[in-house]
Amino acid sequence: MTTIPRIALVTGATQGLGLALVEGLAQRMTPADTVYLTGRNVDRVTQAVEAMPGGGARVRGEILDVADPQAAGRLAARLKERHGGIDVVFNNAVMRVGPDDDPRAMVDAYVEVNNFGATRVLRAFAPLVRSNGRLIVVASSLGTLSYLAPVLHDRFDGLASLDEVDKQVAAWRDAVKDGSARAGAWPGFVNIPSKIGQVAAVRALAEQRREQDMTRGILLAAVCPGMMNTPTSGVWWDVSDAPSPADAAVALLDLAFDAVNADHYGQLVRNGNVLPWAPGR
Repeated sequence: MTTIPRIALVTGATQGLGLALVEGLAQRMTPADTVYLTGRNVDRVTQAVEAMPGGGARVRGEILDVADPQAAGRLAARLKERHGGIDVVFNNAVMRVGPDDDPRAMVDAYVEVNNFGATRVLRAFAPLVRSNGRLIVVASSLGTLSYLAPVLHDRFDGLASLDEVDKQVAAWRDAVKDGSARAGAWPGFVNIPSKIGQVAAVRALAEQRREQDMTRGILLAAVCPGMMNTPTSGVWWDVSDAPSPADAAVALLDLAFDAVNADHYGQLVRNGNVLPWAPGR
């Protein structure tokens, strides 16, 4: 019996968690399989691919800037032509924010990568996911309504489509830019509404795909890797005792390779446990 080679893809994969996910995928897959290491800078993608240890799946580099509205769709079309489908997608691309950044000045670029980038990847690759595949968005434990004022919960709760999620994220972005978010109930830390928007996107797409995905053994989920010891996290918190990206990647890779747990579908998962979307649920 012929086994179709498996195909995996990681966005934002030239450093940190994304790089660890690529390495972990390659080690858990076979030489017949392929893992795509993607990023927006050709030199960094090339260097990351060349630095990959040998063994396991083949690692190929591809340029993917999720902030480009057409890039995810173009890459998905190429991979469909090349392979017919895809088995594992980790959307990990992220723009970082520092304590000294002015949210009003950077929120446009931030949302283009973290939020609209995520929904672009979901739209582009969800139709390509093969049976028993995984479509996973790397988010955060901050991506729950518990971190949002109750008056704002209905902005993200029960959204029926990715377009509706994008609309709500855009409204929040505009409020940050014109200063009304600071005067209202929105949290000052832009990472909170952004992560909530990512999880809301997973939930909205899951509502549309749940029946067919469950029948085909597909898992669509958001994941929280937890605090990691990285230079970016270090500007906010003391991460000296936090896991490395390679250690944090283990639970995410387990989610990609273990049997599907129906309770995880459409949810935010951390270390195999579902984080409640809203207080009391």
